[in-house]
Amino acid sequence: MAKFTQIQAPKGVSEYFPDRSNIFEFVRGSLIGSAKTAGYQLIELPVFEDTDLFKRGVGESTDVVSKEMYTFEDRGGRSITLRPEGTAGVMRSVIEHNLDRGQLPVKVWYSGAFFRAERPQAGRYRQFYQVGIEAIGLDDPEIDVEVIAVAQRAFQKLGLKNYTLEITSLGDKESRERYTKELRAFIATIDLDEETARRAEINPLRLFDDKRDQIKEAMSNAPILLEYLTPESAAHFARVQELLNDLNIPFVVNKRMVRGLDYYTGTAFEFIHHGLGAQSGIGGGGRYDGLMEQLGGSALSGIGFGIGVDRCVLACEAEGIELPDRFVLDLFLVPLSPVAKSTALRLAERLRKSGLRVDIAYGDRSLKGGMKAADKSGARFSLVIGDDEIASDTAALKDMKTGESLSVKMSALEENLQEYFGQTIGTLGER
Repeated sequence: MAKFTQIQAPKGVSEYFPDRSNIFEFVRGSLIGSAKTAGYQLIELPVFEDTDLFKRGVGESTDVVSKEMYTFEDRGGRSITLRPEGTAGVMRSVIEHNLDRGQLPVKVWYSGAFFRAERPQAGRYRQFYQVGIEAIGLDDPEIDVEVIAVAQRAFQKLGLKNYTLEITSLGDKESRERYTKELRAFIATIDLDEETARRAEINPLRLFDDKRDQIKEAMSNAPILLEYLTPESAAHFARVQELLNDLNIPFVVNKRMVRGLDYYTGTAFEFIHHGLGAQSGIGGGGRYDGLMEQLGGSALSGIGFGIGVDRCVLACEAEGIELPDRFVLDLFLVPLSPVAKSTALRLAERLRKSGLRVDIAYGDRSLKGGMKAADKSGARFSLVIGDDEIASDTAALKDMKTGESLSVKMSALEENLQEYFGQTIGTLGER
C-alpha cells in the first residue's frame, strides 16, 4: 500500500489549535467585547473582493497593493483579491447597502483572517487575524478619541502595560496639498532608484514608511506635515489631544508617523508594544476622509482601527500575562455500562440546553480510565453513572479541585447544583 506524504499548513500561516486556541479565543473575545460596549455592531465581510476595491481604496503606491496582495483570476475572468485589510471592504458594504442613509455615525466591528504575501517572521504572517472597528459619517474629534479609547480599554482588559500610543495628524486636503508641494521639492534632492521614485511620485508620504536605512536617513531632514496643518486641522488635532488627556489615556506625538495605507487623513495613531522586536505594532488606525467618495459613495468621513490578534497574543506572552490556556468544562460524565452511556447522553444534552459545558467519557472505559479522562479534561466537576446510580437516581458529584463529593439526584441535577454551589446554571456555564 502506498504511503502518502504528510501535508502541512502553508508557510507563514498563523494557526491556532488546543490548548493555545483558547488563548487566541480569549484575546479576540476581549477585543470584540470592548467594541460592543461602545455600541459597535457586527459586520461580516467577504474574504475576497474585486481587486479594484483595494487598488482604489488602499492605494497603488502602497506595499500592500504593489507587492503583498494575493490576487488571482476566477473562472469568470474577474480579478479577485484575498482581503489584505478591512476598511475598504467595510466602506464598500456601507455604500452598497445604503447604511450611510440611516442614523450616523455607522458604527461596526469585524473580525477574521486577512492575507498579505509578506516574508514570514515572528509576528508577521501571510494569513493573520484582526479585530477592527469603523465609525462612519461624522468628523468629530470626540469620535476619534472614542475609537482610540476602545482599543486602549481592550488592551487594559487583557492586562497589557508595556506599550505606547503614538498619534499624529495627516491633515486635511488643503494641508496635504501645501505640504506635498514642499515634500516633493525636498525628495527631488534625493538620489532614488527607479521603483522608489515611482512610488514617491504617486504618494511622496510613502517614503516615510520605507524601512531601508538609507531612505530613513535621507528622509530624516524632510519637512514635517504637522507644520503645514490648516487652522481647522490643527484645532481638530489639539482637541483630540485634549480629550485623550481628559480620559487619562497617555500618548506621544510622532511627527514622522505615516500609516501604511493611502486613505488615511487627519488623526492617525498606532499602539507600539516594546516587547515584540521589529514587529512592534499591535494595532492602529486613523481617519479616512474622502475614502467613501473615492469608492463611489457620498462624501462622508470615517475613522477606525485594526488590532492584530496574533500580535496581542504574543504581547500577552511577552509580558507574562496569565491567560486561560485550557477549555473549561463544567461537568464530565463517566458512564460505566451500556445503559449508563445512554443515560449520560440524555443527561448531557439536558444540561447543555441549560448552558452548561458537559462532556462524556466515550468508549468502554473502566472507572479508573473514566476518572483519568475526567482529570485530563480539566472539568470542574465529574459524575460517575453506573447501574446502581440509575436505579437509585442518585450519584456522587465530585469537585475535581478539592476531591470532595456530594450525593445528588440526577433527575434534579440543575436544582442540586444551585443548592449545593449557590450558583445559577447561567453562571456555572461561564468561564
